[in-house]
Amino acid sequence: MALTINTNLSSIVAQKNLANATGSLNKAIERMTTGYKINHAGDNAAGYSIARNWETQLGSLDVAADNAAMGADMMTTLEDHYSLISTHLQRVRDLTEQAANGTYGTSSLQAIKSEITARLDEVDRIAKNCEYNGRKMMLGSGDGAITSAINLQVGLYSSDDSKITLAASLFHSAQVGDLFKDHSGDSTLTTIAKVAEACTGVNASGQLVASPNQAAMLNKIDNVIKEISNRTTTLGAAQNRIESAIESIAVQSENMTSSLSTLRDADIAKESSNFIQAQILQQATATLLSTANQTPSIALNLI
Repeated sequence: MALTINTNLSSIVAQKNLANATGSLNKAIERMTTGYKINHAGDNAAGYSIARNWETQLGSLDVAADNAAMGADMMTTLEDHYSLISTHLQRVRDLTEQAANGTYGTSSLQAIKSEITARLDEVDRIAKNCEYNGRKMMLGSGDGAITSAINLQVGLYSSDDSKITLAASLFHSAQVGDLFKDHSGDSTLTTIAKVAEACTGVNASGQLVASPNQAAMLNKIDNVIKEISNRTTTLGAAQNRIESAIESIAVQSENMTSSLSTLRDADIAKESSNFIQAQILQQATATLLSTANQTPSIALNLI
């Protein structure tokens, strides 16, 4: 190789390698400090695009999980209120059976009627106040009532596979007048007062009805309790679907997170090794560059 003054090829080569070593060192530092091996589209164009798409989907899965959890809470709220109503109706049945015994006087029957009325009032209060996020779930109709099916968005897409539909029948009225009207076949049992009178045989004036039929009333109460039980069973089926969706979302999110980690996360052990390698190369090249810069001065010895 010729010995020249104007062109120091050794220095140029050393500078190039120093720049490469410095670039490798900086990249290793970036990856270790961010924890990602893909920090820019230039690092891996396809991987960068896929990672961004998966990040978006993971965010959507988090929302879907929240949606499903809210649906589950909604169903639990409704089921708990039905459980309370069932307790009151069972007590009304016990009191009606007690009144049917025929050994009680008017004052005793009036006392029984007072408790039945209080229990039925509480059923109506529960039905009117059962709500979730402002949606009345036991009214059947009126302001705030749920009158149509509710779709829970528990997936990533707009297809039916990403939704769980809660039928409108889950939100039928649980008020006393509507419950007994649905099963009695008697249009007179549309108020709490009428139901209490049919249960005890004591009218609004505190007098005994000529021929009360508590046996028939027991059958009607049984039908109402059965209806509540059927609704609760349907709620349980809906809850099972929602819980299954929550589990499915969790599995999908876990698998996608794992895939995203494989694609994007830096191997710190590997990057630390690259860092040390680049650091050594940088230091060695810097030393050699210093030497290379002195090479043209050797020409002075020939003059």
